[in-house]
Parts: sequence; structure tokens; C-alpha cells
Amino acid sequence: MMTGEERRQKILLQLGETPQAAGRLARQFGVSRQVIVQDVALLRAEGKDILATNRGYVLPHKKVCSRVFKVRHSDGETREELCLIADMGGCVENVFVHHKVYGTITAVMQIDSRNKAEAFMAGIASGKSDFLKNITSDYHYHTVTAESEEVLDAIERELSRRGFLVPRER
Repeated sequence: MMTGEERRQKILLQLGETPQAAGRLARQFGVSRQVIVQDVALLRAEGKDILATNRGYVLPHKKVCSRVFKVRHSDGETREELCLIADMGGCVENVFVHHKVYGTITAVMQIDSRNKAEAFMAGIASGKSDFLKNITSDYHYHTVTAESEEVLDAIERELSRRGFLVPRER
């Protein structure tokens, strides 16, 4: 179960220049709309510049940092990799591989929560398709976004610690 502080930090990660409706946030976090309204009030009291619009909450001029990670792991470790990134405050924007014949093949993912990771894994488990990484001996890349370079550094350290990160070539 997520604490209120953890939920408020995740709400901050969701907010940007695209309006986020309180009802949608409530469904995502499994709480009432009123809890989200109270969370936003607490975040504002902490000095966060959250604006309420007729389409939802926005956090104007939110700085988003991005980094590309080259990773390799088994099919069975995919859920762990995606949840690790989301749990640490990152968003897996895409996956891409460098194929020797087709060139670069990219797919949009936008996984920034365990729910989205589980939905992705369910799609794979349904047999609709296979992992893109399987056409390149498990090597693949993710563009990951986060609110700061420090978050990306922490994600990089944890990917490395768990053996997913492919060391950079020098």
C-alpha cells in the first residue's frame, strides 16, 4: 500500500503541461477524487506551482530530463526492469533495437507505473506479439525520462546493480 507522501510524489511526476484530471489520477492511484484534491492542496502548500484548469491540473515548465539506456535481460526479467524504472520515478518512453538489416526499430511504450507495466506484460502474455528485444539477442535500448538527472542517475545505478545495464563501450 502506498503512503500519502509516496502518492503525492508520484502525482508530481505525472504533472506537466498536459492537464491531468483529478478523476483520472484518482483511478490510477486507487483513491477518491477528493483525496487527489487534498494531495494537490498539500503539494501547493509545500510551494509546488500546480495550476488547476478546467481540464485538470498542470505543472507549467516542468523540467524533464531524458537518457538512453542500453540494457539486456531475459523475457522473465522484463517486468522487473519496467517496474524498477517506474518505481524510481522514471518513464520508459520507448524501446528500440538496432537491427543489422532493418536498421533502428522503435516502439512507443510510455510506461511510468506498475499498472502500465502489468498491462504491457499482459499484452505480451496474450500471444499478440513478442518482445522487440528478441530479434537482437536480448540487447535493446530504452529512452527514459524523469524530473531530474539525479533520478536518472539512481535508475542507472540500480539497472547496473541488477545486471540489466550493458556497460558503455569506451
